[in-house]
Amino acid sequence: MDRESIDRVRRFNRTVGERIGVLHDHFLGTDRPVGEARLLWEIGEEGRDVRRLRDRLGLDSGYVSRLLRSLERDGLVTVEPQTHDRRVRTVRLTAAGRKERAVLDRRSDELAELILTSLNEKQRTRLTAAMEEVDRLLTAGTVSVEQLDPGHPDSAACLRAYFAELGERFEGGFDAALSAVPDAGVLGPPHGVFVVARLHGEPVGCGGIHLDGDEPPYIKRMWVAKSARGLGLGRRLLAELEGYAVRSGARTVRLETNSALREAMALYRSAGYEEVPAFNDEHYAHHWFEKRLDDGAATA
Repeated sequence: MDRESIDRVRRFNRTVGERIGVLHDHFLGTDRPVGEARLLWEIGEEGRDVRRLRDRLGLDSGYVSRLLRSLERDGLVTVEPQTHDRRVRTVRLTAAGRKERAVLDRRSDELAELILTSLNEKQRTRLTAAMEEVDRLLTAGTVSVEQLDPGHPDSAACLRAYFAELGERFEGGFDAALSAVPDAGVLGPPHGVFVVARLHGEPVGCGGIHLDGDEPPYIKRMWVAKSARGLGLGRRLLAELEGYAVRSGARTVRLETNSALREAMALYRSAGYEEVPAFNDEHYAHHWFEKRLDDGAATA
């Protein structure tokens, strides 16, 4: 990485830290440092699973435990094991915690308004657009992709959400039993690979590839949650699966899609896939694609 880029990122971090007040022990004029304040905000009105909270913020368990103990001592939260699994703890705000969270919300709005008020209209538009772009890029960098069994709970959650979306978008609905791959199990070892993307610990995307003897590998069940679209995740999942195909010795990969999935077709074409005659009898397919792979496919 070049020195100039690193210096720009560090300068940006310093400016943001100074402007939003993270250098002070009394964040936004409260009695809390920014870590405790952010935890209060993330717990929310409904409470949170402590493990999910930890994943959401990217913090280690020891640090989160210390923050929660401090908030408990101040009477702002309660932490209790769940009845069905005492290893899983849930944190909830008390009445005092909800009151302090409301103060944090109000003062955060006031700080944001103060930052914007000091700029003219054109500058405000530029700043908020730049912030949105920075947020999108930083969020993309926090997504993890992991190979999982198709039967794993996170895999199953992705597939349920995917099938539900297909049911809404396809004319006549969607029935996995009519698909060329009715059972996602074939996308797992030993004849396939299934990958799941997670954002803040939550599954937000998936894809599988079936390796079938002399036939070209076949990509199936590519999906990205609406909440994670625009992060380049579809292209990343596609590149991951192509990488597995290359490592298996394949030089061609195939997939097909429905005409209702316009975003998918645009992704495949931009990734180098060319439309070909139908190579299977997929009930829901209107377009079939093929791509010639090379050793650079894994990082496309």
